[in-house]
Amino acid sequence: MSTPEDPRADDPRARAARTKRDRTRRALLDAAEAIFGSRGWQRTRMEDVAAAAGVSAATAYNHFPTKHALVAHVFNPVIHPLRTEAEYDVAAGRSATEALKDQVVGLARLSSRYRLLMSAFWAAVEDYTLRVGRVPDPATPDADADPRLIAPVPAPLEMVVEYGQQRGEFRGYPPAREIAAMVVNILLTRAVNRPEERPEDLAELLLTVMFGALKPELLLSESLADRPFRDLR
Repeated sequence: MSTPEDPRADDPRARAARTKRDRTRRALLDAAEAIFGSRGWQRTRMEDVAAAAGVSAATAYNHFPTKHALVAHVFNPVIHPLRTEAEYDVAAGRSATEALKDQVVGLARLSSRYRLLMSAFWAAVEDYTLRVGRVPDPATPDADADPRLIAPVPAPLEMVVEYGQQRGEFRGYPPAREIAAMVVNILLTRAVNRPEERPEDLAELLLTVMFGALKPELLLSESLADRPFRDLR
């Protein structure tokens, strides 16, 4: 059964309003990326972002309900390529071991490149989690303000680990969601307290943790001297 077209779809005023709203949203995101990326979480206010974008604070809150949501929307495009890569690797039937290596190396490089932005995002996640006292739940009324749902950093890792477990390439325990969340927690924490850490060193640590749980035989090979990820590039 066909549905009638929205009579407002071709309304020039409606199109102009949408264009203006999209431009305002883009200006807020650009301003937020610059400010969070230079000042961090604590020293950035919604009012500062609004002023830099040339709009009122009320307008900023109309687009983003909280500072938590704003920084998550800024951070989401940073990690989006990893989600795309995970989906492609799973669909192509690629080795889960190799796909997981690439995911972790990619995360470590992002952590190095976007250190202050990642630290700001982590602060938002920690603050929000302490406030609500629960795991992410898309069914809650405030889901649109939950930075953990807006920018689900563990999702690509979870996807690849679950894929590897289903095909028997990884051990079935810990569950994919738990090991992905634990590793991302380590990554984000180190973005805050180890700002000078090289991405290669961070990736080696994270991969050792992940494969120690999921594929320990990879670490026990004498030919690799127990450090199979030492020479990551």
